[in-house]
Amino acid sequence: MVTVKWTNKDFEVFTTPGLEQRMAALITNVRPKFEELGTTYSTYISSKTGDEFFPHVAKHARRKVNPPIDSWVAFATNKRGYKALPHFEIGLFKSHIFILLCAIYEAPTKKEIAENLLKNLDSFTILPETFYISGDHFAPTGILLGEAINDGSLEKLLTRLRDVKKGEFLIGLQLPKEKAIKLSAKEFSRVVDDTFDALLPIYNIMVNK
Repeated sequence: MVTVKWTNKDFEVFTTPGLEQRMAALITNVRPKFEELGTTYSTYISSKTGDEFFPHVAKHARRKVNPPIDSWVAFATNKRGYKALPHFEIGLFKSHIFILLCAIYEAPTKKEIAENLLKNLDSFTILPETFYISGDHFAPTGILLGEAINDGSLEKLLTRLRDVKKGEFLIGLQLPKEKAIKLSAKEFSRVVDDTFDALLPIYNIMVNK
């Protein structure tokens, strides 16, 4: 069972000034939780899909000056990396936790991913309207899925994923800090389970499964 319980201290990591200081706080406070979530949910997603998933905890190794504004653990079917594949993530900004399914610009098959999703727009209507979508994995904000379906933003974002080199698509849940810190470990685990379960049919469409 997951024992991860989020606290204000976890979110305050991203207000720590300086790269070295923030990385030290991140490694001490947050990374152990990502490691545990990585072990648990790589097994969980593998059991749900029938494919072997591997955890990838963000190391931020390429950063030389600017401290990270978020961090995460990603799950993908490649042991060596995740960015080239559709993948799941659990992570946090200073304001919220995110639980996502992502196709980012490094994915060589993103045109096919987008075409598969565009052919199956009805599949998004059964997801919670409170999910959000985004076209930029660096941005903490996004568009509520219900609104995006109604105003055409969903289709526009998927078209951009298909046609624009830097196009991306992220979908899932944002859990505000104020709510996250009130959840027990068991309650948080249930939220993750429910979110990944809801996103799995979209993942299957992405990979044409």
